[in-house]
Amino acid sequence: MKIAIVKLSALGDIVHAMVALQFIKAYSPAIQIDWIVEEHFAEILKNNPDIDHILTVNLKSLKSNKAGIFQQIKAIRNYAVNHYDLVIDAQGLIKSAVIAKLIGKTIAGFDAHSIREKAASWFYDVKLACSFDTNAIVRNVFILCNPLGINITEEQILNKKPFLFFNNEDPQIYSFLQSDRKNIVLVIGSSWDSKNYPAEKFVKIALALQQNCLVVWGSEQEREKANWMSTQSGNIQVMPRLDLNSLKALIAKADLLIGNDTGPTHIAWALNRPSITIFGPTPIRMAYQTGINKVVKSVSIVNPYKLNRQDYSIKDIDENEIIELAKVLLH
Repeated sequence: MKIAIVKLSALGDIVHAMVALQFIKAYSPAIQIDWIVEEHFAEILKNNPDIDHILTVNLKSLKSNKAGIFQQIKAIRNYAVNHYDLVIDAQGLIKSAVIAKLIGKTIAGFDAHSIREKAASWFYDVKLACSFDTNAIVRNVFILCNPLGINITEEQILNKKPFLFFNNEDPQIYSFLQSDRKNIVLVIGSSWDSKNYPAEKFVKIALALQQNCLVVWGSEQEREKANWMSTQSGNIQVMPRLDLNSLKALIAKADLLIGNDTGPTHIAWALNRPSITIFGPTPIRMAYQTGINKVVKSVSIVNPYKLNRQDYSIKDIDENEIIELAKVLLH
């Protein structure tokens, strides 16, 4: 059997969905699994033994090159030569549904009551119901496994194997690790400013823990913030810019990751590394809590159907709550 998964973006959403792969392959190792993804995020999927082929699209390029739509459609249609038995749209957007329809005849996806872009469900032959406010990982496992007749329990998710892999990572990352202190990765950025915990509070956390804190960054603004943090504490090091392959390798070696609700933070959960995810304007359903993966949430009430980007309540979270939780996870 050949299946194609359409999950284009973003980094955290792709990570959330990837956990299902091990369950599908355990159920039937002979199933061929191909994954259609935005070119920018393909690196997160690489080296995973449960993925047979990574197929990329570049819809992001259409923002600056509208004429490129024809080239993209042609490339996507070429994937149809694989003759998939089933295409699963795990994204639930109109654009992902259109892609699924272009490459397969039988399409599965969420029903109109389970997604924000309800029109996407018009493209599906198999429509599945799962409340939009259900935990994101549970939703992803459900949409990828249920059409195949596989029922996965939350206990199975809790006992998952690590499912991110890396190869030929940048060797310089290991020079930043220390053997006499715990290595803590700090993820200080995200896609919205209101999702970012204040830099000065990250510094207070580093000062209180007195461990080896490694700040990762993805933009010039984040790099400047990281550099400022390093001037405030001698136990904060700024990492060089890392690609996703090397980022996976670094987090795999971390004793703890503390970060905002964003892709790199969720990588720790995927690698079975201890983590604390800090939530403000986004719902904690975006994380899967375990004995070593914890969340800290601001007091604001979040509507998962309509997120408020002007909710800056994350800045009011007491850093001592994070510090005490970190001490427990470290020891």
